[in-house]
Order: sequence, then structure tokens, then C-alpha cells
Amino acid sequence: MTRPGEDSAPLWRRRGALLGLLGASAWGGTRAWAASAAPGPTRPAVLDQPALISPKAQGAALLAVTRAGSRLVAVGERGIVLLSDDHGQRWRQAQVPVQCTLTCVSFANAQHGWAAGHAGVILHSRDGGEHWQRQLDGQAAAQAQLSAALASGQEQAVNDARQAVAEGADKPFFDLAFVDEQRGFAVGAYNMLFGTEDGGRRWLSLGLRLPNPGKLHLYGLQALGSTLVAVGEQGLVMRGEAFGQQAFEAVPSPYKGSFFGLLRNTDQSLVAYGLRGSAFLSPDSGRHWQRLDSGLSTSLGTGVALDAGRFMLGSQAGELRLGQGTEAALKAAPGDPLPLTGLALAADGSLIAASLRGMRRLGVPQAG
Repeated sequence: MTRPGEDSAPLWRRRGALLGLLGASAWGGTRAWAASAAPGPTRPAVLDQPALISPKAQGAALLAVTRAGSRLVAVGERGIVLLSDDHGQRWRQAQVPVQCTLTCVSFANAQHGWAAGHAGVILHSRDGGEHWQRQLDGQAAAQAQLSAALASGQEQAVNDARQAVAEGADKPFFDLAFVDEQRGFAVGAYNMLFGTEDGGRRWLSLGLRLPNPGKLHLYGLQALGSTLVAVGEQGLVMRGEAFGQQAFEAVPSPYKGSFFGLLRNTDQSLVAYGLRGSAFLSPDSGRHWQRLDSGLSTSLGTGVALDAGRFMLGSQAGELRLGQGTEAALKAAPGDPLPLTGLALAADGSLIAASLRGMRRLGVPQAG
């Protein structure tokens, strides 16, 4: 196992009072939930400093982008959140209460969205990304893990959780998946899996349900109804019932290298992508996988579902590959020679890309 930043992830992946309660929940068993922790000696200052509003934000390293209704929302370094209401032609900066790097963003609808990233931070917006409030940070997350471990009675889990508390807010989240505006999940470094059933007012530590004894980092996440699928380091693929108490199952992996992301293409179809141009399609919610041919040796770090069974994958060299349904061969598409970190489809049908040098509007997706 490696620390975040030391593994094979692409460049963009490297970079209040706490309460523990016992009681019934939709996940079953005991409940360990977290609010913002009180400042402590290991608390990073960026958790309590608002993001600076600056014209330079337009060219900053943006790491993810998504739709909130017809609006586009992008997130990145130093707590930057950018909004566009004209399909990616112009961007403006939102107010954010932290300066942590944000690695992922997800909206359940046009109003309610979440962003997460370094220092274990999870933010929530109720107004389409205009304003954000902190729901969770790394200190609170570590304490929630400890509460869950103590309730489980597993000695090794308790020792690991106590170590996490001692280390402080140093572990990032990498992906988010929301079923609706109340129920969602976040995954990150060292087997972190958190879930909420009340819109993020309380986040529960669920990592003990995962068959990941090596605590490999989790990079990609998708919720398909009541099924949750996660991918990560060393070809890790896991799936399980999102709202039960049963342990997840480890799915036989089609690949031994790391997966850096997971997109949902249709109701039951998933695409996992990662190192050295590797991509795999599952037609059955992550149970079985078949290889896709990208023709690339560079790593794939982002992807987006388009329409009519089509999807687009982007590489760290700016290359784009267009997929169609279950076809094995991916087609080259016009790209941008920049490390692509996020893709989204604008309401007008244009492909929008986040990169280490700001946002790009790439036009209507099509093969080259």
C-alpha cells in the first residue's frame, strides 16, 4: 500500500463537535456519524480559510467538472469552484469556505451538490454551486472511523482507526456518487468509504464493509440504484448493496493495474479506466468485465457518458477516445494537448474539459 501521491495515480490524483452515536440506520448495525471536528494540533489551516477570489482561478488546475441542471460546475486546487451558465464559454468563481484542493464534484439535481477532496473535506451546496458549506473534514472522518471500529469489536480496525485519528486530516476523498439529494457516498485513500442518508448532515463510516484488507486507495465510484460499485488501486473492483449491512464482494478483476475512474454509461453498464490506456466495460452492474481497445499507452484519468450508449474517455496527454455501446474498439476524437482531468457534457451538447490549465470547451463529441 502506498500513501496518496506515491502510488501510480495520475498527477491530478496525487496532489465543529464530533459525535459518535449507536443506533439503527438504513445501512443496519451500529451508526458512527460525524460533524465538523473542533480544531486540533494537526488540523490544516486550509480547512478554516475561505478560497481566495482571484482572476487567476480561470487558469488554475481544475480537477473535475459536472452538470447542475444546465449549469456547469468545476472544482480544483486551493478550493476553487467555477460556474458557467453559458455552456462553458465563460466562467465565474463561487464562494467556498476552504482552501483545500477539491478532487470531485457531484450534483443530485440542479440545486443540491457536493464537492470533496484533500484533508477529508466534503462540501455541500443548496443553490447550484453558488455557495458551499463544510459537512465533513478529515478529523471528523477519522473519529467516525474510530467509533465504527469500536462498535465492531475488531481489534485491528480499532488500531487502524486510532492511527488515523493520530495522523489527523491528511487523507483525501477521490470520488462521490449520489442516488438522490438525501443518499450519497464518498470514497478515498486507505479504503475510506462514507455514506449519508440525510443529505450530508451526518456522514457514516462504512469502510469496514469492504473486502480491502490492504486498504488500497479507492478512486472511482458509481451507484446503480441500490448497488454500489467501487474501483481503485491494483485492479480493485468491489460491489455491494449500498443501503444494507452486508459486506461487499470483491469482483474478480480483469486487470492488475490501477483504475482511476468509473463512469455509468447506461442503467446497468459501467466503464472502468486507468493505467496505460486500459479500459473495461461491464454490461451487468460490475459483475463481469470485457476489455476495450483504446489504442493508447498513456493513462486514462477521466470519462463521461454522452448519449445513445456513447461515452468519452480522456487521457493525461489530452487524447480523447469515443466508445459506443459494447463495441470493443474505441475511436479517436479531436482533443486538446493538455492533461485532461475531468469531462462533462454541456446542455447544448458540447464536450467540456477540465485540465491542469483551466477549463476547455471542445465542441460536439465526435470521432476524428
